[in-house]
Amino acid sequence: MKNLHFKDFFWNSDLTCTGGYDAIIQYLNDGKRTCKEVEDFMKARASVEEKYAKDLLGLSKKVCGHNEMNTLKRSLDMLKLQTEHVSLSHLQLAQSMREEAKKLEEFREKQKEARKKMEQQMDVLHKQKSTHFKKTMDSKKTYEQKCRDKEEADQNVNRNTNTNNTKQIDKLFSKAQNAKQTAEEADRLYHQNVTTVGKISDEWIKEHIKACEMFEKQAMERINCVRNTVWTHLNQLSQQCVTSDELYEEVRKSLEQCDVQEDIEHFVNLRRTGDKPPAPVVYDNFYSGLRPPAVAPPSRLPPPIIRRGPLPDPTNDSGDTIYSTVQDTGYSVIQY
Repeated sequence: MKNLHFKDFFWNSDLTCTGGYDAIIQYLNDGKRTCKEVEDFMKARASVEEKYAKDLLGLSKKVCGHNEMNTLKRSLDMLKLQTEHVSLSHLQLAQSMREEAKKLEEFREKQKEARKKMEQQMDVLHKQKSTHFKKTMDSKKTYEQKCRDKEEADQNVNRNTNTNNTKQIDKLFSKAQNAKQTAEEADRLYHQNVTTVGKISDEWIKEHIKACEMFEKQAMERINCVRNTVWTHLNQLSQQCVTSDELYEEVRKSLEQCDVQEDIEHFVNLRRTGDKPPAPVVYDNFYSGLRPPAVAPPSRLPPPIIRRGPLPDPTNDSGDTIYSTVQDTGYSVIQY
């Protein structure tokens, strides 16, 4: 099947009409708007990824299994670590998306500048073509009118050929000559304008073909660029899923090493308090003979008074004064 091209299907029968050209320009403007929308979409998606990454990073810093121990603690620590790695990968994804959006923006601006030069050139040609076509049509009207004036003057001369009024004949003949010269001048000017507008039209046709080819090339490049950009965007998202799954796989591997019985035994060995339970509480009857005798309470009476014995009898070997004892009934302090 033969490919369709802009240069073959955007012409108009009216020389001054720019409908075909305007349709192409509208198509290019819509394409430029599509580029901008895709660019904004990717920037917004990058912002979403960045916010998600920051939320994940904050989540990875939260306490999770702080008081846990042994294999399960290692698994929970691995969960936090890989969550942090996932957040960093999403940050990288956001940066990559912004880079792709930047490339699309640069592509759009580059096409804009290239189009601007061609559009300015075509606008000049359109104005020239329109101006000279109008001038040619005006000269055609003048030419036709002058031709009618010449025909009328010639008819007047022919109708008065047999008259005897020589002055009248000379006047009509002079008028016919002037009409002829004016018509010839109008014919020359009209012919000149037709030639000029023909040259301008030929130049416009060549430039219109060039513009169509350039615009078609731009449209193809734009479609290809947007398609590849979206394709790359989806590849980035798919790769992020793969990266996240690989990071989560590390957590799953850690969980596979989590041993329930080992954790229980670890806790027992670390925090054990004893392997014997307390003795049962025994019922003790107060009146049971098995109860040991009660100890008598200490006495509250004052201690007994201990009296001293009698003094010994004194002896007098030296002939000193004899002292009587208390028990001597003949003792008296009075000496007779």
